[in-house]
Amino acid sequence: MRRPWRTTFGLTALVSLGFALAIPVIGGLAYAVVHEAMEVQLDHRIATETRSLLARTGNGGTAQLATLIHQRDAAQSTASLGYILLDRDGERLAGAFDAQVPETPGYVELLPYGRDGGIAQSLTTRLPDGSRLLVAVDRRVIDEMDITILKLFLAAFAAMLLLAVGGAWTVGVVTQRRLRRFDDAAHVIIAGDLAQRMPLDGSGSEFDRVADTLNHMLDRNAALVENLRQVSSDVAHDLRTPLTRLHNRLHEALTREGDERVAAIEAASGESHELLELFAAILRISEVEAGTLRRDFRDVSMTDLVEDLVDSYNPDFENAGHRLTSTVAPDLVLHGDRRLLRQLVANLLDNALRHTPVGTRVSIALSAQDDHILLRVCDDGPGVPAGDVSRLFDRFSRSEASRSTDGHGLGLALVNAVARIHGGSAAILPAPGFQIEVRLAR
Repeated sequence: MRRPWRTTFGLTALVSLGFALAIPVIGGLAYAVVHEAMEVQLDHRIATETRSLLARTGNGGTAQLATLIHQRDAAQSTASLGYILLDRDGERLAGAFDAQVPETPGYVELLPYGRDGGIAQSLTTRLPDGSRLLVAVDRRVIDEMDITILKLFLAAFAAMLLLAVGGAWTVGVVTQRRLRRFDDAAHVIIAGDLAQRMPLDGSGSEFDRVADTLNHMLDRNAALVENLRQVSSDVAHDLRTPLTRLHNRLHEALTREGDERVAAIEAASGESHELLELFAAILRISEVEAGTLRRDFRDVSMTDLVEDLVDSYNPDFENAGHRLTSTVAPDLVLHGDRRLLRQLVANLLDNALRHTPVGTRVSIALSAQDDHILLRVCDDGPGVPAGDVSRLFDRFSRSEASRSTDGHGLGLALVNAVARIHGGSAAILPAPGFQIEVRLAR
């Protein structure tokens, strides 16, 4: 069952209809307030006129009052006012107003008068000698005001209904047209065109903001798909050599006897261990890039971590004929995963140790800059060709000079992944030798 308020047109129509229905409510309240105010005004006018007549009568009594009424009827100076003066026996003494005088003193809101069925609002006053004075005013002004208010609010209600229908239709058409463009783009992407993006009209509207967010998501998904394709290709390519070596070792073990067979099996075990390490590194990078490790973040002292690793690596650098120096700022702490951060620093030191010639000087520096911690590892070795710099952070990417050394080209890929999960980045800086800078959010 379709629910109209779930659609753009239905929701807009319901809101507009609510505003339209508010018109009769407001109209009813306004009518009641204005109507009551007009009646009070007429009562006040009648009472004022009655007091004025009685005040001017003075000691003249009923005769003087009759004279004043005759004068006012003749002059017609009080438009829409009517007067009747009756003696104690009910005989008319003055007044041309055609109406029946009530027996009871006080106000009468609806007093019939004249032959054409007019309605007046009146005040009857009993005088000390028993006579009665009626002062009335025609209610046509109230009736005309009521009709005017009614017409105004009926016109407003009709206009609001037209605006409601027109506005709902316009909003519905515009929204559906824009959403249809999104839907068409989505179907193109589903069909396999991953380069398609949600259309933008440059208005900066909510639709543009949603489209921009979706496009960022699509860019991210496209990058992940491309990364997956590249990783699959690289894994297939890089596993061919170690699997071939493993196969050859096992085949050799089958054809040998005694100690030679044991040596071949041990070599095959070493090849399988290398494969396991490769897969572990790949899974580790994927786990880091997924971002699920953030839930285990704790405060980590980068100062202590770097100093500990420098102390651990110093003997290895000395044995390799290298020189390692460090400059570490004190009390630098960030929120992260200590194990990953330790792996990041260790990978950088391993690269410097493994891919530089004897006599190379390596320096590591840890400092703070604004809201980031900067880690720089520099060496004065031969560096890497400019054409290789852009792809050093890709998985299985290695420069030509390092292909003769151990490794699979995953060290810097893991460094980049760890930096990103800690709100930072890794970059190769243009400098003599090789210099890499890692920024980590504090």
